[in-house]
Amino acid sequence: MDILPTTSPIPQSNGGQYRSSSVSNRVPVIFRRLTRVHQMDFELAAWQLTYLCISPKRVYRNVYFHKQTKNTWARDDPAILILIAACLIVSAVAWSVIYSYSLWGAIELAFLMIFRDFLLGGTVVATTIWFFANRVLLSPPSHSTPEDARVEWAYAFDVHTNAFFPLYLTLYLAQLFLVPIVLKNNWVCLFVSNTLYLAGFAQYVYGIYLGLNTLPFLVRTELLLAPLLPLFTGYIVSLLGFNVAKHVLPLYFGS
Repeated sequence: MDILPTTSPIPQSNGGQYRSSSVSNRVPVIFRRLTRVHQMDFELAAWQLTYLCISPKRVYRNVYFHKQTKNTWARDDPAILILIAACLIVSAVAWSVIYSYSLWGAIELAFLMIFRDFLLGGTVVATTIWFFANRVLLSPPSHSTPEDARVEWAYAFDVHTNAFFPLYLTLYLAQLFLVPIVLKNNWVCLFVSNTLYLAGFAQYVYGIYLGLNTLPFLVRTELLLAPLLPLFTGYIVSLLGFNVAKHVLPLYFGS
């Protein structure tokens, strides 16, 4: 076995370039393509967002086609991220009007909604379900199991992205129009408020389950529905007099 190189050493700059390329390859494709706006399919992304609300299973049928054509479960088009970010900016502006924020306050709120709520929160959720799925939900290996039968982190983030949009419509948009109702001091308004939060988070949990249940090499995916039990229990208890919106909104908007 040759120990010494038989060709001239690779310059240090090339080594640094190789390391830089290696690091960049670890970043999911969907993030690396955020600057390639001309290559994004916004029409498809809008179609996906629409059907995530009315028939999410139809969206996940395309996952098989994507795997067959591009050999990856995760989407590589960041158009859906751009559309969700735009939706969050619109919501931030509307909430800023309600709470009389300044222009800088509105910009800061939009920044927090996009980078804290959606991206940072999504990174935490994606990492959690990626780790849990690969440790607990993988089917036992067999001769028919494909070599790449593991959940990609990028796909776990996709699942979060898909599940986030119905949550956005419920808590960032619908709640916006219901603020005069959900903050009133009577039981009917408390019921509306808490049911709104129940619907939002139940949709998110179900979206996570639906995304991972699509993968053919995962088993026991019904475990992902376990958070619904404490969620429904907390909802029933809260109807005794705890208005979620009256506690969450002042905490979130600082007033």
